[in-house]
Parts: sequence; structure tokens; C-alpha cells
Amino acid sequence: MINITLPDGSVKKFDAGVTPLDVAMSISEGLARNVISASFNGTTVETKTPLTTDGSLILYTWNDKEGKKAFWHSTSHVLAQALQEMYPGIKLTIGPAIDNGFYYDVDFGDHTITDKDFKAIEDRVLAISREKHEFKMRSATKAEALEFYKNENNPYKVELIENLEDGTITFCDHATFTDLCRGGHIPNTGIIKAMKIMSVAGAYWRGDEKNKQLTRVYGISFPKQKDLTEYLELLEEAKRRDHRKLGKELELFAFSSKVGQGLPLWLPKGAALRDRLEQFLKKAQKKAGYEQVVTPHIGQKELYVTSGHYAKYGADSFQPIHTPNEGEEFLLKPMNCPHHCEIYNTKPWSYKDLPKRYAEFGTVYRYEQSGELHGLTRVRGFTQDDAHIFCTPDQLDEEFKKVIDLVLYVFSSLGFENFSAQISLRDQENREKYIGSDENWEKAENAIINAAKDKGLNTVVEYGEAAFYGPKLDFMVKDALGRQWQLGTIQVDYNLPERFDLTYKGADNELHRPVMIHRAPFGSMERFIAILLENTAGNFPLWLMPEQAIILSLSEKYENYAKKVLDLLENHEIRALIDNRNETIGKKIREAEVKKLPFMLIVGEEEEKNGTISVRKHGDAGKSNQTMTIEEFASLVKEEINKTLKAF
Repeated sequence: MINITLPDGSVKKFDAGVTPLDVAMSISEGLARNVISASFNGTTVETKTPLTTDGSLILYTWNDKEGKKAFWHSTSHVLAQALQEMYPGIKLTIGPAIDNGFYYDVDFGDHTITDKDFKAIEDRVLAISREKHEFKMRSATKAEALEFYKNENNPYKVELIENLEDGTITFCDHATFTDLCRGGHIPNTGIIKAMKIMSVAGAYWRGDEKNKQLTRVYGISFPKQKDLTEYLELLEEAKRRDHRKLGKELELFAFSSKVGQGLPLWLPKGAALRDRLEQFLKKAQKKAGYEQVVTPHIGQKELYVTSGHYAKYGADSFQPIHTPNEGEEFLLKPMNCPHHCEIYNTKPWSYKDLPKRYAEFGTVYRYEQSGELHGLTRVRGFTQDDAHIFCTPDQLDEEFKKVIDLVLYVFSSLGFENFSAQISLRDQENREKYIGSDENWEKAENAIINAAKDKGLNTVVEYGEAAFYGPKLDFMVKDALGRQWQLGTIQVDYNLPERFDLTYKGADNELHRPVMIHRAPFGSMERFIAILLENTAGNFPLWLMPEQAIILSLSEKYENYAKKVLDLLENHEIRALIDNRNETIGKKIREAEVKKLPFMLIVGEEEEKNGTISVRKHGDAGKSNQTMTIEEFASLVKEEINKTLKAF
């Protein structure tokens, strides 16, 4: 008999040789029908893998991330089989699962593949799937594996096998197809009910541009046709919400090849939007006891060597800036925390002075590969809403909870309601990538776990996701399309205070180390605005909109009245503009709708005569306009703003 430990901590006894599918069946028939993958003692296994020792078992369904990974990886095998049948002589390389679907890199030789071929390939994949072939793993010696692929004249697989150790090589067989594979498959191909090729692209073998360029075939699959239909509809909506498209239409930001890749230019409306976000957070931070600081855009290399950032991120930084003095090197600032440590070090502190909370909207620079740059979400220069709190160990719990309160305030004010908190801890096995003592790490990790629990946050724990200097609490937000983003982070750090020799005098008159909390509710202004744009489709909360209203005059005869209305709105601190072009009112309304302007205020003879405005709300096509006074409209705007923007 062996003992199988389940995720809820319960232990069940089974005969040796039991499979994950058998375990699922012992729990319920429904689970057995839905289980598609499993892991045993942290290693991915097949649902029919015999289990012969005690261990921990996790069963995965389509609803689990690991379940989708097995589903998509399995489909990549079926795709490879279909391609091999349809394009004789091609050479297959690798076909992993990715965040959304999978890809297979193929050397097509003399064959070509275009989007006109997609439908035929999809049909063949589904035809194979309907035959319900089982995925079967088997071991092979290195010699056997090499002989197999040399006979197939596939130098790519041969190269992969040459880098593997004998005794670690496995193949996966299904139908007439065999592929080199580590494992992690669904029970059989029949579970695949819908599949679509998304695109093809060039990809160098092993990511090295010196190697041959292959064709990467991207695809995605689902257990139901309905799921694929919904996914494709979601993609279309995502295209409409793409922050790069909306940023251009709303005149918020731009990029210039002359300025450089990954370096956004903020246009007047975008700069005003950023400023409103900054002032919003600065106001809350002031109430929370933060002090604003400003640090340079560059720092001596030695600063980042001391902090440990250079050892970890030096390769991803811009090259050092050399001065006329021999041996003197500076770096573009990749992060703000070392600078804030040095601000703390400008004078001695007592425990009575703590906590010290330093905040800065600091612009930092990191070199990203050009292929990884993406709009505002992946850039080379970005501004962090950074702050660092230096406190005593006794103050840590309270300070950490106060930061959680601030993050939640930001989310509620900007409409992010669906989120969870990820507790990011050290890798349980590989400790080499972290700095600091085990004792300090345990203190920091426990502080985060306890604070999140006391605040009643919906949390998940992820090992290996901590920063190199400390654990963190990351807020994972789901947007309107159900996509998950990391927004807002809080980190506990016992290590930088040691590296910078930060101290304070305690009540015992001895010197002690402060604890450091890193926090950034927005994360980076660029990425935050991109996500906000896509979540709202450009319909920002009213308090944040660049322009809250547009005045549309029915003809040039009412220009003076339109200007009077504008002046009155400005007195009420309502941001508005006038459209007095010689165009039809219908065209003006359509263009105002495209620009996402919240309110359209139409003025003509009746409005001028009665001192009123005719109010039309964005998105209210077909509804009657409301006639009201300026004061009534100002009250309406204030009421709308107060629904989201509360006092901190």
C-alpha cells in the first residue's frame, strides 16, 4: 500500500501502481471525467502513470493553469502529426504550451504555409483528434533516440538529444506519430473538440539569429467549440481596446523612431492624465505621512553594486556612462531604492523618528530587447510611483497593512474590483538567486503572510516569485476581458538596510537595523495607464478624463453663448472644450463619441434664450437629451465623480 496526500491535506491509501485517474475515480466520477493532467511530488505525470511510492498528488482539469498547459501541449503533438502528413519531408523541432495556446517550430524546407492553408490543417487536426488516440510515454536510450532522428534526417532533434543525459530521454506516441517529449499530456486526443491556427511567424532555431530561421505555427485549442468562439470574440474586443490604438485615437502618447524604441512621448492630453494620477496619489500619500523626495536619473555604478542590483540586473541595464575621469562610471538609474537608502543615510535617526516614508515618481531605465517591447506595457524608460518606508521591526505589521489600505484605495478609485493578492516567496529549492540570511527571509515572509491574512485578502502563494532581496505581495487584477495583470506590489526587505549599513538608535541606546518596505500601487505609470486604457476602453472614471464635456453649438450664431457656458464650467472646475466648426450637429456628436467624451452639451436658440444646456451622455444613443442649467449639470458631474473618487 502507498499513501497519497491530496491538496487539502487528506491522505488516502491505495495499492502500489494506482494511477492519478484511479485516484480521481475514488473521489468522484465527475472528477475522473474532467481530470486531464496531474503532478506527483512536484513532477508532471500522465493520468495513467502508475504511482509506486508515497507522495503528494495534484489533479488538474481544464479550469487549472496546469490543465490548460497539458491540453495545449498535447494539441501541439497533434498539429505536428497533421503537418508531417500534409507536408512530407518537413523537420519538426519543439512545440511547447504558452500562456494562450501553443506553437510548433518547423523547418518546412521547400514547402510554404500561408493563412490560406490554415483551414485544411485545422480540419486534419480535428479529424485525428476524433479518433481518440491515447498519449503514451516510453523511455529510450540516448543511442536509440539518436538513431531514430538520424534516420529521419532531423538535425534539430539530434542536437537536442546530444545535450541530454542517458536515462532521462522519453518519447510520446499517439496514433502513428512519435515525438521527443518530457511528458504532460491529456488522456487522449478525443478531448480536443476545437482548434484554430492563430498565425505563423519566423523564429530562429534556439532563438539564435546565427541559426536557420524556422516557421513558428501558433495555435490554440479547447474542449468545446463554444469556448473557441468566445475566445475569438474576446480577441476582437481586445483589438478594439488595444491601448496603442486608443492612445493614438485619444491623442495621449506617441512613439518616434528618432527618439528611440520603447521611449514614449506623452502628448498634452496624456501628460495631463498622468499629472492627475500623480496628484491623486500624492494627495493620499500626504495624508498617509509620506514625504516627497527627488533623486537623479543616473547614479554611480558602485551604488548599484552595493545594493546588489548590478550583479542581478547589470546585463539588462544600459551600458555604463563613462566620464572624462579614468575609471569613473555611471549608470542610467534602473531603480530608485538605492537612492532612497542614501537619503535615509544623510543623518542619524532615533526609533522615535521612525517610520520614515519617502515617496518619489522616479523615472528609471532598463534595456529591453527590441522584440520584447510592446506599447506602454514593456518600455525602456518608465516612471514608478515608488516609495520606501524605513521602520522598526515592531512597526512592520502596521505599516504593511497601511500600504495595503492605500493600494485598495487606488483600485477602488479606478474601477479595479476583481483582484487577488499573490504572496511571492523564495524558491523552496534554489536559494542561490537570493541575498540575505534565512532568518531575515523567514521574518519577512511571515510578516507578509500575517498582514494579508489579517486584512482578509483573497491570496495565493507562489514560490520562486520573490524579488532577489525580499518576498512581496503582488496584486493580481482581472480586467474587463478577464485577463490577469500584476498591478501594485509591496515588498519587505531586511537586506538592503544591511548592505547600506542603515541604522537607528533604539530605546536601549544601541544601534539597530530598520526594516525597509518597498511599495508601488501603480507599479509604473506607463504600464498602469496602458492597463487602465484597455480595462475601460478609454472611458476613464469621470474625475480622470482629459476632457469631461464638449460644447457643441448648433451654428456660429451661438458661439458667444458657448464661450459663456465654457467660462461657467471652468468656474465649477469642469474640464471642457468647444466644437464650433461649421459641421452638422450629427457629425460633431459622432466624433465626440469616438473621442470618448463623457458629456456633449448642445447649445442653440432655446438654450441661449433660457440660459440652459441640452445634455447628452456618451454611449446614450437613442435616449433623449436632458435640458438643465449649468448649476444642475455641475451637480451631476460632482455626483458622478463622488461615486468612484472617495476621500482617503
